[in-house]
Amino acid sequence: MGWLRSTFADPRIGRHLLRDEGEVIVDEVRKHWVVYVTPFLEALVGLALLVAFPFAPLDLAWFPLLLGWAVLAHAGWRALTWHMDRFVVTNMRVFRVRGVLAQTLATMPLGRILDITVQKPLTGRLWGYGHFVFESAAQEQGLREIRYVGRPDERDLVIQRVVQRSGLRGPRVP
Repeated sequence: MGWLRSTFADPRIGRHLLRDEGEVIVDEVRKHWVVYVTPFLEALVGLALLVAFPFAPLDLAWFPLLLGWAVLAHAGWRALTWHMDRFVVTNMRVFRVRGVLAQTLATMPLGRILDITVQKPLTGRLWGYGHFVFESAAQEQGLREIRYVGRPDERDLVIQRVVQRSGLRGPRVP
C-alpha cells in the first residue's frame, strides 16, 4: 500500500532536479487551501446521498447508492489532481509537475522569464492567494499561468531574488 501512496499521492519533485549540476529547491508551491473547498462540498453531497440511500424506495435504492459513490470518487479525484499540481522554483529554473496517472513536466530556465504578473482577485486578496502569469520568449508552454498560489507576493519576491542572484538581470545596485 505504501507504493500506491508514494506513486499516486506524491509528485516526487526531487527526481526532476539536476543534482549533479548543483540544482536545489528554493520554493515548492502547493495549491492554496481554497482549491479544496469545492471537492469538500462535493464529498459532503456524496455522503448525504449515501446516508439517504437506506430511506429510498427499495426498487430505487441502488440509484442514490451508486450516485453517492460516484460523487465521492469524483471529489477525491479532483482533490488528488489539485494535490499533485506543484510549481517549483530552483536556483536554476522554474518548473511545474502535474498529473495523477500520467505526469506532465513543464520547465523554464530563469533566463527566459521576461515578466511575471501577479493577479489577485478580491477573494484572493481576502484569503491570501493569487495567480502567476509568466511572460517568456516562448508563449505556449505549461508555465504560462499558475493558479491558486498561496502568499503570491512573497513567492514573487522569491523568484525575483533567485533571478537577481543568478546574475541574469544585471549587477546588483548597492
